[in-house]
Amino acid sequence: MRRSAYPLKADTLKKIRRRERAIKVLLYSFLFITALPIIIGYSWLFLNSFSERLVYGLIPEQLTLKNWSFLWKPPSPYYPSLWRTFANTLILGLGMVIAVVGISTPAAYVLSRMKFPGRIEILAGTLILHSFPGITLLISLYYVLRTLGLLNTVVGVFLVKAGLMMPFAIWVMKGFFDGIPWDVERAALVDGATRFQTWYKVMLPQVKPGIGAISIFAFLSGWSEYIYVITFIHDKRSWTLSSYVNSIIGDYRFLDYGLLASTALFYMLPVLVFFLFAQRYLLQVSIGGMKGGG
Repeated sequence: MRRSAYPLKADTLKKIRRRERAIKVLLYSFLFITALPIIIGYSWLFLNSFSERLVYGLIPEQLTLKNWSFLWKPPSPYYPSLWRTFANTLILGLGMVIAVVGISTPAAYVLSRMKFPGRIEILAGTLILHSFPGITLLISLYYVLRTLGLLNTVVGVFLVKAGLMMPFAIWVMKGFFDGIPWDVERAALVDGATRFQTWYKVMLPQVKPGIGAISIFAFLSGWSEYIYVITFIHDKRSWTLSSYVNSIIGDYRFLDYGLLASTALFYMLPVLVFFLFAQRYLLQVSIGGMKGGG
């Protein structure tokens, strides 16, 4: 290793190291204080889900699996089958991923790399649709779904959610395609690749972080959807887990905190698993030269 022509003195090195240690202590202290409320909240959920009662709100008095009995039998005859509800929620979440990624990715590529009449108008239209608050469409969407016979179905909620999220996903993916140098695409076309082969084999591998990002957003949007579910779905057979948890809350005067904690943890686990699977794509960075133009 090549040494510096002007080595630092021992006192100077000690001062630099002390300063670095002080900065690290302050940084980790800030992070710990910021994360402490979250840690306490999740700790309360975990401990409460395995105990009949918490002393002082944190110490479990007696460990039990009674709160997890909803996995094999409903808490009461009022509740539908948990696993049917779980399947409805999973279909909504994964359906959002497949639809949003499958439609927004090629659409964003076309809007980013091809010139055709109406392109600017389409981009402006997607931006306007994205900025329009979806909650204001509840009444009109209700009548549309009723006319189509899609009320009380997961498919109806899926179509609404996918349609409202599509403009956002298209703009995100367009930004990733815009960042790929044009020379990369031209080189593939010169080598004899078709437009589809260029998109599939050359462009898609470079936008994996974008695909990972919109996949996570789409899955979370479908998995955690609440407003449209309780508005459009009243049949218990078509409930999702958000409706299931909402029914547990019920009247706060008779709230079963143990059951609520266990169902909340069960509700969160698939999201954590999906995020762990998708986050590796977020860490991939495309390598290129100049920013795309043309």
